[in-house]
Amino acid sequence: MKAINQKQEHTRSYYAATANEVSDYPVLEGRQSADICIVGAGFTGVATALTLVERGFSVALIEANRVGWGASGRNGGQLINGISGLEKIRKKHGDGIADMLWDIRWRGNDIVYERVEKYAIQCDLKSGFVQTALKSRHLADLEELAAQRQRHNFPYKYEIWDKEKTQAMLGSSAYIGGFACYRDGHLHPLNLCNGEAKAAHALGVQIYEQSPVTAIEHGNRPKVKTATGVVEADAVVLAGNAYSTLESKHLSNLVFPAGSYIIATEPLSEKVVNEINPRDLAVCDLNEVVDYFRLSADKRLLYGGACNYSGREPKSIKSYIRPRMLKIYPQLEDVRIEYEWGGLIGIVLNRTPAVGRINKNVYYCQGYSGHGLNATHIMGEIVADAIAGTMEKFDLFADMKHFRMPGSQWMGNQIIALGMLYYRLKDML
Repeated sequence: MKAINQKQEHTRSYYAATANEVSDYPVLEGRQSADICIVGAGFTGVATALTLVERGFSVALIEANRVGWGASGRNGGQLINGISGLEKIRKKHGDGIADMLWDIRWRGNDIVYERVEKYAIQCDLKSGFVQTALKSRHLADLEELAAQRQRHNFPYKYEIWDKEKTQAMLGSSAYIGGFACYRDGHLHPLNLCNGEAKAAHALGVQIYEQSPVTAIEHGNRPKVKTATGVVEADAVVLAGNAYSTLESKHLSNLVFPAGSYIIATEPLSEKVVNEINPRDLAVCDLNEVVDYFRLSADKRLLYGGACNYSGREPKSIKSYIRPRMLKIYPQLEDVRIEYEWGGLIGIVLNRTPAVGRINKNVYYCQGYSGHGLNATHIMGEIVADAIAGTMEKFDLFADMKHFRMPGSQWMGNQIIALGMLYYRLKDML
């Protein structure tokens, strides 16, 4: 029922250092009222708020820290189609919904492109993303990616790269193939989140920062309480993901926090940029435990990977991630690392977001398992649809069964870490 969360400013990431502006919304004080109250101003909360206010709802958005403080403001910045668990949903409901699921997987991309243009959000949005093969078994995955798009008459550019082209386009001998899609892309996530929040606020959304929610009082009009205020609303949306501890009776041990880490180099020379990524694409390999990277607007290499499921933080993020970067790009040996940061992402055991309702008017959506930028925008629209009375897509996710790990969260993380060891060993073969 209660959330324990100390007020905090943004982590010292490259994104925080290059944010267009620092959000500064007021602390919630006194008694407020809205049609909908949303808890958590990351992408899920902000995307849901903006969708709802565009449809005429009055919305209050409450954040414990700053807008985009969690994974939404410090992730890899890769806008990649899809949402975890869609194949499980298709198997449960049959091929009759295959076309709907295909449309769902791309909806997040559409929303982001539309909003960046509509609200003139400056977030360095670039088109282009390539998935890379490291092993011969990955090559079949590349063929399947192309076949999927062909079956659905995909209207955007995509292409398969052979070994020679992949190595030429990415400047690394580590890769033996690639699949490039130009509807996917990359961006500055904190600037996008702040930009969407600013757009929502301009349309009338009440945004409150530095206001950790302490409890939710259920009823016909639930009350969302903080230390200094309360919002009464017809419905509540919980959008806290890995950092949320609200409604533990219903949500504990559904989502487990996993550590994710990124480093940023100094700005690279034009010569190096032209060698390692002349098309300015986002990159992610096809391993089970992925590495991913992209260039920033000022041509730094932002490199992340080696997600930590055990709950133990590395002593040095740079020492943890830099060797992985040098395996791909040994030519960057002498390049300085100027930023290093990490945070938590929400992992769900079956990789399908945990979605549902508590007492019919408290909605929750969390657990994107590392695919949040696209998925949060998809789910924001689906939750908004459900609040407005259209439940079809919401129910597809809410009907999925989730296994709640017995015992403490620490124990759950150790079990997940043990399971991920299998995949790490598989990547080595």
